[in-house]
Amino acid sequence: MTTGMPIDVEELRTLFLFEGMTPEQLAEVAASSDVRAYPAGSTVYRAGEPSVALWVLLEGTLRLVRHADGEDIVVNETDYRGAYAGAVRAFATSAAAAAYPTSLHAVTGCRFLRFPADAFAAFVQKWFPMAVHLFDGLYLGIRTTEATVRQREHLAQLGTLSANLAHELNNPAAATVRAAGQLRDRVAHMRQKLGMIASGTVDPVVIARLIGIQERAVEIASKKREPLTPLQETDLEDELTDHLDDLGIGGAVDLASVFVAAGLDTTFLDDVAGEVGADLEAALRWLGYTLETEALMNEVEDASNRISTLVASVKQYTHLDQAAHQEVDLHPGLDSTLVMLGHKLADIEVRRDYDTSLRPVPAFAAELNQVWTNLIDNAVDAMKGRGVLELRTYRDGDWAVVDVTDHGHGVPEEVRSRLFEAFVTTKPMGEGSGLGLDNAKRIVEKRHQGTITFTTGPGGTTFTTRLPLTQQR
Repeated sequence: MTTGMPIDVEELRTLFLFEGMTPEQLAEVAASSDVRAYPAGSTVYRAGEPSVALWVLLEGTLRLVRHADGEDIVVNETDYRGAYAGAVRAFATSAAAAAYPTSLHAVTGCRFLRFPADAFAAFVQKWFPMAVHLFDGLYLGIRTTEATVRQREHLAQLGTLSANLAHELNNPAAATVRAAGQLRDRVAHMRQKLGMIASGTVDPVVIARLIGIQERAVEIASKKREPLTPLQETDLEDELTDHLDDLGIGGAVDLASVFVAAGLDTTFLDDVAGEVGADLEAALRWLGYTLETEALMNEVEDASNRISTLVASVKQYTHLDQAAHQEVDLHPGLDSTLVMLGHKLADIEVRRDYDTSLRPVPAFAAELNQVWTNLIDNAVDAMKGRGVLELRTYRDGDWAVVDVTDHGHGVPEEVRSRLFEAFVTTKPMGEGSGLGLDNAKRIVEKRHQGTITFTTGPGGTTFTTRLPLTQQR
């Protein structure tokens, strides 16, 4: 670095920052400042160091770098004369404890005007007092607005996730409660039948036969069968109802629906009649209670498994108890995101085309799930909750690629070039903040060194996310 040299007032006049200044003002800047030269590759200052000066580029190419979330992010790289950095807010009354927010590097040999922070603050407050208040208020207003909107976006996403999860959990929980209540009733009736058996009114031989019939019926009911259409089910119920009526069984309609659901037919009923004789009605009702009990227990089991699956999906979605950065299989993350958004996908047909040979990628899994959430949620909104959602994964050279395709109306022409910018949205007023795709782009490009692009038209939109298969520096 070359130590301070005086600045030429005529050179000051060539910089846009000092255009329109009076000779007196230019002379004051020149008296308070000096010129510093730095060779290519050197560091002018580092983030976190005391913000002691405003630096203005006179010659060369500079690079501004900010350290965030464990990585260095290039904020700007320019050779534009007059570009400035450092203590740009030294004059502001609301300026935080003075520290450089970024690091400044000389990409090529550079010359800078160094304007000490205290002299710069005094100069602006002396000559432009109204601008001080205006810029200070504007800065605070922008920061406050951005923080409020981002907080609202996060709360809205959390609220959507909570509502979807509550809806998905409510269905199996309600099914469990309903099945448990019905199960209690069926068990009570079976206790009554057991009381009849214990009283000795039923021949022990018949009891033995009845137990055998019960086991055979349960075995038939447990076998997987091709599902019946509503018409087929109605025809079978009518057939069994007529047959039970012929056998002199009361309440044939209720029993017929239970037997059809269990896969029993008229031949089975005739076999039961041949084995139990005069006790046929009691035997069939016992059998009905048994089959209903089995069905209700299966319903409780299925509902409980669904709740467990949802809890597992939440854990997968948030990646609790897992390292932040790891080798990640993309498919479980996509599937858990679909579960989290299940309520919005009720009328959506989801088509998965996964490359099962795709190897894991080095990634922040929970952050990638935020990307999938934004893309899938936008796709559902674009289709107004109805249509086909396509998810495709494949390998392209050294990249893992994820396509999210909707068959909606496409992105309007006027916003396509700005779609990834903050606060740009295609949703109606009040339904979106425009930060979802901005956040997705930051996560993919800054955190994972990937790319996210889109193609769109009247037939729908495809967002393509490309992630490196090897760790990037």
